[in-house]
Parts: sequence; structure tokens; C-alpha cells
Amino acid sequence: MADLPRVLVVDDSRLVRASLVQHIRASYDVREEGDGEAAWQALVLDQSIRAVVSDLQMPKMNGYQLLERLRTSRLRRLQQMPFILVSGEETEEERARARSAGASDFITKGSGTVEILTRLGNLLALQEAHEAVESVQEERVHNPQTGLYTRKFLELQIAQALSHSARHGMDVSLMVLGFDGFESLGERLGVEQAEKIIHRFARMLSGKVRQEDSLGHVAPGCLAVVSPGTALVHCASFAERVRQAVEASRLAAQGETIELTVSIGLAGVPADTVTSAGALLDLAMERMEKALQAGGNRVESNADTPAQRPISIPHALELLRVRRPDAVRPHLDVLLSQLLPLLALMDETLTLGLPMDVIQRRAADTAGKK
Repeated sequence: MADLPRVLVVDDSRLVRASLVQHIRASYDVREEGDGEAAWQALVLDQSIRAVVSDLQMPKMNGYQLLERLRTSRLRRLQQMPFILVSGEETEEERARARSAGASDFITKGSGTVEILTRLGNLLALQEAHEAVESVQEERVHNPQTGLYTRKFLELQIAQALSHSARHGMDVSLMVLGFDGFESLGERLGVEQAEKIIHRFARMLSGKVRQEDSLGHVAPGCLAVVSPGTALVHCASFAERVRQAVEASRLAAQGETIELTVSIGLAGVPADTVTSAGALLDLAMERMEKALQAGGNRVESNADTPAQRPISIPHALELLRVRRPDAVRPHLDVLLSQLLPLLALMDETLTLGLPMDVIQRRAADTAGKK
């Protein structure tokens, strides 16, 4: 059974799941889930799943929502995964909606074994051919468009770093940056122009990393940095500085001002118990995806690593300079506490007449809530 391709069957009806499993269990290793949310969690964590057969109407997350989440995921294996929808009495409009969202195929409830197996087999064969073509392309060291390292080469760098770590006890850290709203940016400006903007940040980032680090392009709108010999906590500090620098930037493209933020996922050894380069890269990308789904513009690491620091006064001033006050407002109480000694000195020296008693009371209340 372990040698068979794994298929995820998703339906809130046990009877329907049992019927589908009966049709395909001789040819596939089957995993079952009863709702879209549980299916999503399974797809993120279970890297052996090769295809999905899903109902449309389900609790917690329906088939449309599950399909959309896969197709907009930053994980390439989920973006491209064959997805068959089990159709009941849906209208042609609903089927068109599913097709435009990225459904690979449809089967009607009550379809026979031959039809289901044929559709699954064809989709998996196409997927294998597509992966073979990509594998040839990824053998290149550099992406021909960006000049950055390819995902395949980064995996080799990670594998070498992990091997060295196992022999000498050296830390290895990996940072994956995904630009928030990259898809909508591509729709507004065109994919080529959107990628050019990301390349500008890549050039900036290449000047900040060490010579022994490796910077690469791992997915549309996604960059990664492999840092041998760097503890995860230090990588988190660097990631936060990068996040702040992107947040405070303003770029002009096609006559409009572009404001960007990034979601960053971190992973590393020995902080994370992974043994392969692919697993470490997938973990960092999954954490980047988690940061994106939590609202973006944040750093996500393991639970023991303090990834995000309070906003600093210089960063707040930089954000105000580029007219992004909304990014500063959530931090005003912390900034007030930092500025209190300066305000007191200014009031005393320059005789400003500031209501220092009110300001000090507010700062004290804020400190008492922490």
C-alpha cells in the first residue's frame, strides 16, 4: 500500500466517502477527511498526497474554498495538485466557477470505477510529465530571468549545510520571503512588471546577506536565503529588519506608487527537527504561508523563537515619512513610553507647556498593562 499514490477523498458523508474509496482503493492509497478545513490541514502536512477528490458542499470550508486555497497557496505542490470535484446537482454556472478556480476535472456522484480510475490516472500522468519538465529546468543553477539561484540549487545548498551541521553541530537557518498581494500586483501591472519589482528587492537583499549565504528564487513572488552557521534567533532578527525595510519602502511603477509588505517564514536546525533539505524548505514555506494567512507583514518561526520585535522610533519615523501612519498607530503606546524622557527634557528646556502629567499617566497605564 505504501508504494501506491496517495489520494485524499473529502466529503462530509461517510457513505459517499466509502463509495469513492471502494472504487479506487485497489489502485491508490486513500486518506479520508470529512470537511474542507481538515482536508487543508492534511494537504499542508501530508506531503505524500498526490491528488484530491472532493465534494462541493461541506461544512467549515466547502469545495470551492478548498480549491481556491490550494491554487493560491505559495506551496508549488499544492498549486499544481490534481483536484477532482464530485458534482451532484450543481448548475452549469457553478461548474464554470469551479473550472475557472482551477478544478482539474469533474465526476458525477454515482460514477463507476472505470470512469473514476481513468480520470485520476490521466491527471496523475499529466502531473508526472509536468514535473519531469520542471525537473529538467530546475537543474540549472541560476534562474535565466532573475540571475538568482534556482530552487533546485538552493536545495543542494541546504543539503550540504545540513550534512555539515550533522558532523560539526553547526546551526543552519532558512528564510523564505513571500511578497503579500503578489497575485493582485501581477493583475494590476502584469506578471513581468511585478517580477521586476521583486527583483529590485532581491538585488537589495543580495547586498545585505553574507558571502556564505545563498539567495534564490523559489516561487512566483518568493525569495529564500540559506544561512549556514546562523542560529535561528539571529536569522529572526535579520528577517525582522528585512520586513521593516520592505514596509517602509515606496516604489514607482507604471505611474503609480507601490506599497509592499512581506510575510516571512523561518526554519532551521537544531531548532526544528527535520532531516532533509526538502523538508526544511517546505517547513519555511508553510510558515510563510501561515504568516500570510494571518494578515501578512509578519515573521513566523517556531514557537520558541521570538521572531517579531516591537517597532522602533526610527522605523516609525520612516513609515511616517512614506505616509504610512496606519502601520504606526498600533504601536503608539510603546513609542510614547520610549519618547517620554525626551518629551520631559524638551518641555523643561524649551518651555513647551506640554501636559506632562497626562502623558506620564498614560505611559504608566500602558506599562502597567504589560
